[in-house]
Amino acid sequence: MKKMTSLLLAAVVAGSVFTTSATADASKGQRFYLKKLKICKKDGLKNGAVFAIKHDRKGWTSLKESGKLQEEWMKICPHGVKKIKKMKEKDVKNLYDFVWKYAADGEVPTCG
Repeated sequence: MKKMTSLLLAAVVAGSVFTTSATADASKGQRFYLKKLKICKKDGLKNGAVFAIKHDRKGWTSLKESGKLQEEWMKICPHGVKKIKKMKEKDVKNLYDFVWKYAADGEVPTCG
C-alpha cells in the first residue's frame, strides 16, 4: 500500500510539472510586451497595463475564442503590426494570459 501511494504521488508531481510548463504565462506575456511591443507608446499606450485594460476579461476571452486576438491587438497598437503578425503561438498564448490577468476587471500589474 505504501509503495502504491508513493507511486501515485510521484505521478501527480510529474504530471503537474509537465502541465505547468505547457501552459501560458502572464509574466512571459508581460516580458513579450515590454520587449517587442514597447513601440505601442507611439499609439498612446503608456505601458502594458494600458494595453491590457482595453477590454475586460470576458472581452479578451471572447476575442480569443473567435480567433480575433491578434487582429484586435493590431487595432489597439497599429505601430506593432509587424511584431504582432510574426508572433509565435506560445507568444500569443502568453500575451493573452497577460492581457486577461490584467484586464480592466482584473489585477493591477506592478510595472510595464
